[in-house]
Formats: sequence, C-alpha cells, structure tokens
Amino acid sequence: MDRPRLAVLGLDSVSPDLLERFRAETPRIQHLLAQSTRGTLVSCDPPITVPAWSVMFSGADPGSLGLYGFRHRKAGSYDQMYIPNSSTARRPMVWDALSRAGRRVAVVGMPPGYPPPAVNGVYVSDFLTPDGTNNWAYPSGLVPELEREAGGPFFDISFRVDDRAGVARNLLEMTRRRWKVVRYLWGKEPWDLFAVHDIGPDRLHHAFWKYFDEKHPRHVEDPQLGKVASEFYSLLDEEIGRFLDLLGGQVPVLIVSDHGSQAMEGCFCLNEWLIDRGYLRLKKPADHPGLPLEEADVDWARTEVWGAGGYYARIFLNLKGREPEGRVAQKDAEELVRRLRRELSEVRRPDGTPLGVRLFAPSEVYDEVQGDPPDLMAYFGDLKWRSAGTVGHGRWFTQENDTGPDDAVHSFEGVFSFWDPRAPGGRRLPPQPIRSVGPSLYSYFDLPVPPYVRGEPIPFRRTE
Repeated sequence: MDRPRLAVLGLDSVSPDLLERFRAETPRIQHLLAQSTRGTLVSCDPPITVPAWSVMFSGADPGSLGLYGFRHRKAGSYDQMYIPNSSTARRPMVWDALSRAGRRVAVVGMPPGYPPPAVNGVYVSDFLTPDGTNNWAYPSGLVPELEREAGGPFFDISFRVDDRAGVARNLLEMTRRRWKVVRYLWGKEPWDLFAVHDIGPDRLHHAFWKYFDEKHPRHVEDPQLGKVASEFYSLLDEEIGRFLDLLGGQVPVLIVSDHGSQAMEGCFCLNEWLIDRGYLRLKKPADHPGLPLEEADVDWARTEVWGAGGYYARIFLNLKGREPEGRVAQKDAEELVRRLRRELSEVRRPDGTPLGVRLFAPSEVYDEVQGDPPDLMAYFGDLKWRSAGTVGHGRWFTQENDTGPDDAVHSFEGVFSFWDPRAPGGRRLPPQPIRSVGPSLYSYFDLPVPPYVRGEPIPFRRTE
C-alpha cells in the first residue's frame, strides 16, 4: 500500500457562493472542483477563524479546545484580554498525531500558529504573528531562508483602514509572497501532509465587499476599487495553479474554508443597549463615540452585565465571588439570563423589523467548556450585524464597524472539496459539519481516532 499523502489548501472565509461569483476568475480551482467530491462545510459556533481551523484539524469543538474567538477575557478581570496562541488549544491537531507517528508534515499559516509549534517537519506561523519577531518558523533556522524567498512580509496586512487602494496593493503583494514560500517549501521533500492557510480572501472581503457587491447596503461604485476582487481571485487562482503544477497530478488535494462571508448590515451596540436597560452602569458618560469599555468609567458595583464586540457578542455576568465587584448572586443568574433572552428577542432593527437574536450559553452547544469562555454568546441578525462593544454612541445601531472600516461579516457556509488523482470525478455531498474533517483526516492517514473526536468522517476516502 502506498503511503498516504495529502495537500490541504485552506482558504479563509470563502463560501460556495463566492467561488460561483468569481467562477470566471478561478479556472484552475473550478477545474479541480469539477473533478472532486465536494460540498458545503458548515462552520462551528462561533464561525470565527481562530476556533474554526482548530475545530477542523482536531475534531474537537471550541469549548473542548478552549477557543472562543480572537480575544479572550482573563478570568476574574474586567479589562484584561488576551489573544489565543498555538499553546491555547486543549486538544492536539492532526499534524501533531502525524508527527508522533513519524510522518513528515509542513504547515504554513494555520491559526493559531504563533509561536510555531514543534512538529516533525516545518511549521510557519500565522497572521497573528507579532510585528518584528524572528520567531515565526519551526525549525528557527528556516527564518532567514524563507525571508529571502518571500522578499518581504507575508503574514498579514492592515485592512481596516481608509486607504483602500493601499490595502489592495498590499493584499496582492502578500499573496504573491505567501505562495512563493509555499512552493519553495513543497519542493524541499515529499511531505505526507502539506497544509496551507491563506488569510487573503478574508482581508479582501472585509475591505472590498461593498465595491464588488451591488446588493451591499452601502454599495459604492468605484472603477478602480470595484476591480480589486476580480484581480485578487485571478491572482489566487494563478498562484494555486502554479502550486498544483508542482504536485504533478500525483497528490490528492483537499480544499477547505473555515467559514463563509456575507455583506455587513451594521453593528448592534450591545453595551449601549445594556446601559439603556440598566444592566450596565457608567459613573460618567463616555466622552466620545466608540470609547472602548476598558477605558470607560464603569460603575462595576452597580453593573450586572457587560459585553464585548466582534463578529458575535460575548456577554459576561458580574457574578459575586467571581468578579472583583460582583453584583449578581449565583442564585439569581438563571433568572437574569431568562430576562436577557426575552428582552433581546424584542430588539428591532432601525427599519422596525425584528433584529433576530440567537443567545446561548457555551454549555448548551459544547461537549466540554474549558479555558475562559463568555457566560453567553449572541448572534445578531444571522451574523449580518456585528456586535459593537464600545460605548458613547448614544444609539443601538451604527452602519459602520466601531473598530475601523469593514464591509463584511462571517457566515456558516464554508467550502469542502477532495480531489483524488486516481479517481477523478465530480460528486456533490450534502452539507457536512466542520468537525467531521478531523475524523476524516485521522481515517485518511490510518491513525487511531482520539476519544474526544465526535461525528462521522465525511464520505470520501483515498484510493489505494
């Protein structure tokens, strides 16, 4: 039996409808899809980059991993936050299991990937890599070598800025550099698993959605910026095509995305709503719109609930015995949550239609709850409305993101596609949960499936 090999192309924030929209710009990707077992990959709760990729490659849910998003609240603190890193996840990834089994792996940019973990092969850090660090590749001796090959930074770009033309230039250049590194690493040895993460699509959607989508609520006609999405997807397809050429039609290819994207309708200012309802109290009003709650003069002794912003809302109860100035007794927490559910369900958009709120506790959706979870999680308007955690707006809704210009939010619909050179032929599958990728990979590489991995493998398999 041949030793199984697999190349994984991870495209951040790409949904099936986007591949259809940019069909003409992506001939190489489309050709591969047409010969693949493929379908929609349904993301996790929450459909956020950091937990979703780890769910995909571990087979564990976000609660079991202890990963709830980009920023976590430090337990017992009102204002101390931290960004998860490569050591935060409470479960190993499939490349860890492959490394223990003596297989050779190369992982480029899979988040959370800083600092790069030790594997039996190569690990290049992700978009959360701090500026100025030289600790972004394992083994560390690769850093000068990859710097020369890339010719400049390739981890991430600033995208929530007004200079969209500058964002476009940086995005395209970052993409070229990243795939130069990818192709260079591929040529080093016959890897068993070679996995690549590309953050570029996510940055494109956030910065340019309103320019390419005529149905965006704030659509802007711009002859230059309106072409950026087509230029990006054409470049991405070209770079991926050059990588596929190196594979020589001999190595199976898995294309996946962690979640999809959709047009952002606006922000629901959660903490403004909590202030108006008396759950959150300030000693004095915020002196300007968009003041981070961490900088506001909060009257914690009289506050029952506060929230944090992002693609979804993280909500915290000010519990006695847990927080420094806890106000809510544990016996009253359940009734408080019931009241929040009822009152949030009554919120209406500026046009008078129901906002639509899904509010749930981590324990309601996860096998385990580890790390530093929020007490409650909330989606607004099927994720079309971001959560704004800042204060001082004087209203519940804003059109723009409170952390900088942004055109898009996340959706649950990601992409799954498996191509086997020994058995090409298109086949569509019903939607598959993202957590099923983990057991699929364990099965593909003939590895024992860990007991915490739930769900059935996706019905694809390699041909012997």
